Amino acid sequence: MKLLDKLKFPSSNISKTESPPERSSLYNISVNDLNGNPIVLSEFRGKYILFVNVASECGFTPQYRELQKLSDTLSDKLVVIGVPCNQFGSQEPRAAKQIQTFCERNFGVTFLLTEKIAVKGSKEHALYTWLTKKELNRVKNSSVKWNFQKYLIDDTGKLLDFFYSSTKPMSSKITKHLN
Repeated sequence: MKLLDKLKFPSSNISKTESPPERSSLYNISVNDLNGNPIVLSEFRGKYILFVNVASECGFTPQYRELQKLSDTLSDKLVVIGVPCNQFGSQEPRAAKQIQTFCERNFGVTFLLTEKIAVKGSKEHALYTWLTKKELNRVKNSSVKWNFQKYLIDDTGKLLDFFYSSTKPMSSKITKHLN
């Protein structure tokens, strides 16, 4: 099975003969928010998107505060999307409601959070397949090493780069792309 064929896209009318650039668009990938409602990624065309796999019991968890600051500071240009994941040290054991409450109470998080998903392995979500496979994102291959790894998408839906967990959200490595 080809990599493109295993992705889950919102429309069943996508033909297997359609060209990979259209089929592999980030904007065609289906993902739900923490409450199970669909997130329509194409609504963010014209803005940068920062995807961050997050966890509430990680040493990097305080980055939630800086992610919120980044979201607030650059809300006209950037959408921050937290992606809860329990694949690294089982550091996100909470259910959706508990994740939301934890983030709001402890870090004032108001940016978008997706449902809890797999970011690697056999159950990897299509979003992370796209983010990590050059065949799809047409920029580079990567692998998610730990919680709070960041993927920056430009305002046209193109992968710009990824940043390991130690890169703080307000780092110039990230913000230089947003000025």
